[in-house]
Amino acid sequence: MTDQTPEKVLPWYRQFWFWFVFGPLIFIILMCVLTVTIAFKNSDDVVTDNYYKVGRMINQTLAQDEKAAELHLVAQVKFDLVTGEVALSLTGNHSFPKQMLLFLDNPAKANKDQSILLTEISSGNYRGELREPIEYSWYLALVPEADVNRRKQAEWLLTGQIDVAKTNETIMQSRALPAK
Repeated sequence: MTDQTPEKVLPWYRQFWFWFVFGPLIFIILMCVLTVTIAFKNSDDVVTDNYYKVGRMINQTLAQDEKAAELHLVAQVKFDLVTGEVALSLTGNHSFPKQMLLFLDNPAKANKDQSILLTEISSGNYRGELREPIEYSWYLALVPEADVNRRKQAEWLLTGQIDVAKTNETIMQSRALPAK
């Protein structure tokens, strides 16, 4: 007779070699899933998804710019960063509508973009309110429409940009040269 006692066998999840071999693999898989999740949630909005549509809209934008240049339109925009008030003074050879839209486009994050309805307070002077505070750089676009959906059909377009870290006012004008 032998006096051997049977060795106690541990379950697989309590074995050292299982965790030694599969532990790093499991860790790497979890880190990959975390990295992919972060990449999709924080993706850049800088690149346009629909190049063809944007390319076709360039002709419409050029026509709007040319019309603004022909009318000698220039706008001065001032932002009150404390109260959120936007003041716009518009000059040119044209009668102006009672309401206009000012679009603020963030160069990096599309979810921060704003459209501000400006209401005429006197001839050529308009006021509006920011929905949320702005900081850093912004692209601006002014159209003589009160409906956001009619932005592309507007008669003219003024554009500009501002870095509110440096200044709270800017000049908006046409990108096109006036026709002679």
